[in-house]
Amino acid sequence: MRTVPAPCALLLSVACLVSCADGGGAPIVGEGESPVVQTDEALTAPTHAAFASNFDGLGTPYGGCGVPQGALGTSNFVALNVQNTPHDYSQGLPRPVMNGEKRGEFDNGRNCGRWVRVTIGDNCTKNNSGKPGVKICEGGAVADGANGATLDLLVADSCQDNNAWCRDDRYHLDLSRASLGHFRKNGRNVGDLAATWGNRKISWNYVAAPSYRGDVEVGFGQGADPRYYLNVIVTNLPNGIRGVDRLVNGAWVAATMVGDLGQAYQLPNGPTPYEIRVRDADGKLVFGGRQYTFGFPASCGAKCTSAYTHAAVSVHP
Repeated sequence: MRTVPAPCALLLSVACLVSCADGGGAPIVGEGESPVVQTDEALTAPTHAAFASNFDGLGTPYGGCGVPQGALGTSNFVALNVQNTPHDYSQGLPRPVMNGEKRGEFDNGRNCGRWVRVTIGDNCTKNNSGKPGVKICEGGAVADGANGATLDLLVADSCQDNNAWCRDDRYHLDLSRASLGHFRKNGRNVGDLAATWGNRKISWNYVAAPSYRGDVEVGFGQGADPRYYLNVIVTNLPNGIRGVDRLVNGAWVAATMVGDLGQAYQLPNGPTPYEIRVRDADGKLVFGGRQYTFGFPASCGAKCTSAYTHAAVSVHP
C-alpha cells in the first residue's frame, strides 16, 4: 500500500503486484501511444540496473506525485522508491524523508513528472513474493523474446511498501499494469508481458519527454481555495519539475511543494490573476522562463472539490 504524508490526508490504496499475472491473449497496443524515439539524452544519461514489479494503477484521489490518473495523459507510468533502507522493513519513514542517506530515488517528489526509458531484461523464473529478507528474484532469471524491448514511462507514483522490492533495491521500478502491453522491440509490440510476468530484471535511465507536444498544463487540486489554499497541479512537463514561482506585486516568489507530492504546489497568496513560471528537474526555467497566467476556475465555486480541475491558461511570451 502506498501512502502520502499525513498532512495531505490521503491513503493510496494500491498494492504492488509481484506475482505472475494470469491469462494471455493478443498483443496489446496502447491506443494513442507515441512510439519510442531515441534522443541524445537517452544515450548519455546514467543507466541503472534494477528489478521491476507491476501494479494496477494509482490510488485515489491521486498518486504519489499529486496527479490523478486521468490527468496523466498516458497509461504508461511508474512508481519510484520513497526510501533507500535495505533490509529495514520497519514502518515507513516520515515523509518528506529528511535523512538524505535514506532517501530513495523518488527524492521527496523531485523526480515526479520526469520520463524514464526502461529496457526489459531476464524474467524471474518463479513467483516472487518480495517478502522481507528474501532475495529478489530468488529462483534465478532467464532470457526470453522480450529481452531488449523498450518503453518510455512517466514517473507518477511512489513506493514505500515494507517489502524487498521497495526497500532493498534503490532503483526498483513499479510499472503500471497497462504498460506491460506496450513494450516494443525492433519496431514491433512484444505482446502483453503480464501473461508471463514473474517480475523482471531491467535497465533504465531518465530521458526528456518523448515526442513532446503542447505546453505545460495547470489545474487546481482538491480543496483549493482562493482565500486560503492555492494548490495547483502542474502536468505535461518536458523534463520534470523542481519548482514553481509566482509573480506577486512585481517579484517572483517561490511556491511550496505540498508535502512530497512533487507536481502539487501551494502558491503564495496575492491578487488574481495567478502568474507562474516552472523550473524543470535540472532547476532550469522551462522554455526560458515562459509565464503561465490563469484564474480560479468558476466551476469550483468557493472551493474545488474534485481531485483535479483544469485551469484555462494563457501563455507568454
